[in-house]
Amino acid sequence: MHSDFDIIENNDDFLVINKHNNVDFHCSDSGLGIVAKVSQTLGNIALYPVHRLDKMTSGLLIMAKSSQIAAQFGELFESRTISKFYLAISDKKPKKKQGLIKGDMKKGRNGSYLLLKSNDNPAVTQFFSFSVTAGIRGFVLKPHTGKTHQLRVAMKSIGAPILGDPRYYPQHQGDVGFLHAWQLQFELNGQAFAYTAQPPWTLNGVEAWLRDMTKPQELPWPRL
Repeated sequence: MHSDFDIIENNDDFLVINKHNNVDFHCSDSGLGIVAKVSQTLGNIALYPVHRLDKMTSGLLIMAKSSQIAAQFGELFESRTISKFYLAISDKKPKKKQGLIKGDMKKGRNGSYLLLKSNDNPAVTQFFSFSVTAGIRGFVLKPHTGKTHQLRVAMKSIGAPILGDPRYYPQHQGDVGFLHAWQLQFELNGQAFAYTAQPPWTLNGVEAWLRDMTKPQELPWPRL
């Protein structure tokens, strides 16, 4: 077991890990990124990340073991045939309890992104929210695109920024960002795969909420 990740799946074609909170995706002056750390742990094997998670975001991350498999994953993401479900926590009540968050994203001068009303190349996210306990709401998020900071901006846009998000909710900074890549489902070379990683949160009421939330694909998701 590594302090920055757990290995969920390790087969001939790809790896799936559970990335821990506050672990950089990219290498930097302060240290190795998550892909390099996993590669080093497994004997410096070649790994090809097929999607990304922000530093504050924990959860499931896929890494291909060849450029060919990485290209196949790229096609799955492009065709939106990978189902991804995220969990988030906020202490704010959203403008609406469920629905669609859609709009173009523009980078501001301070490095944060804004959600626009235009839809030329929009970020698309569906969500459901639930009352977890007094003052705390849980969200199941289903992104259909993979824009930078997409879910964090989407949550802020409905008035419910994510707890522990240093950029989009600076009034509530903590050691943990409450955004987690929870479930992945896809087919690769005719075989179906499904993975779940429980979030690392110890927050009052959240564990009981999650026990009732085992199959997000069965929620009545609205049409896009």
